[in-house]
Amino acid sequence: MGFYEALEKVSAGEFLNQEEIAVLLSTDDEQENRDLFTAACKVRNKCFSNKVFLYGFVYFSTYCRNKCNFCFYRAVNKSIRYRKSLKEIVDIAVSLKKSGIHLIDLTMGEDPYYLDRGKAGYDELLNIIKQVKKATNLPVMISPGTVSEKLLEKMKDSGAEWYACYQETHNLNLYNKLRPDQPYQKRYNSKLAAKENGLLIEEGLLTGLGENVYDIAASFYKMKELEAQQIRVMTFVPQKGTPMEQFSAHDNKMELKIIAVMRLLFPDRLIPASLDVEGIDGLKKRINAGANVVTSIIPPDSGLAGVSQSTLNIKDGWRTVQGVVPILQECGLAPASVSEYKNWLKNEEHKNAEENCGLRRQNARNRSCVFAS
Repeated sequence: MGFYEALEKVSAGEFLNQEEIAVLLSTDDEQENRDLFTAACKVRNKCFSNKVFLYGFVYFSTYCRNKCNFCFYRAVNKSIRYRKSLKEIVDIAVSLKKSGIHLIDLTMGEDPYYLDRGKAGYDELLNIIKQVKKATNLPVMISPGTVSEKLLEKMKDSGAEWYACYQETHNLNLYNKLRPDQPYQKRYNSKLAAKENGLLIEEGLLTGLGENVYDIAASFYKMKELEAQQIRVMTFVPQKGTPMEQFSAHDNKMELKIIAVMRLLFPDRLIPASLDVEGIDGLKKRINAGANVVTSIIPPDSGLAGVSQSTLNIKDGWRTVQGVVPILQECGLAPASVSEYKNWLKNEEHKNAEENCGLRRQNARNRSCVFAS
């Protein structure tokens, strides 16, 4: 199948096979890329009008017990280390709310202080969620790494609506190179458990790591299987002090194509444009590829770091709502209202609850058949 045949098929609402997805991702023709982005934006605008959601980012602990080969904050790297106090976290969250964001993204490494001290650590982590929720009355996303189903349940009860946990790739060989000693299935299952406990889930990919277009297509099928409400991609940026420090950096071309194909395959999902790869300078390209969320908004002078680019555009104040809005306006878009985001969230939570109810009924029927036999 040719490029335009695949584009016409997915634009009509059909989910493509891997060969067809590979055709869209493989093109280097400038006109075809422009047509791909135009089609993606048309689909986004049909589902979300001209509205974009804005996420405030609070990386409250950069300590991590893992040794991911790609990550600046891997356990053995002498990188930026801090652990924000409860007051600092809440104050930053309140500041972000006042600036006009729609969600507080609470992110941490798999910090032993919270995850390896049993109930004492869990209670502190859960209290962060509770106090941020109480102080802002905004939706909360929690990104704590791989945690137990019981803790996920308590995070939901404490006020979190979202659980973010990225595989980065669904190619098992590549995954094992990126995340040594972190079983693929355990990480994947944590998202299934979160969904079953009523949390919405975000799945994410890294590109520029040596994957091919078929690996990316396979990841789209895993995202479909997960029924993730938010899906994302970021270009890998080599990090100092890691085994992948000398890895060749890639441009953003594949990331932009992935965003566009994601939008066409998943028309009504949230797809972020991250400020963490190229900062404010890269926002317009990602929005014009079909993204409808701006993530990693960080207030200046907060002492917070980014993930991929730990300091990019933070101190100078560009990673703020005030820095983002003019870019959206150039694209003919505007920030949504908080109520619009909450309404979207409420609808997704209702659908998630119905799906979980159906799954529980099916599991019960399966158990009945086993017992009957």
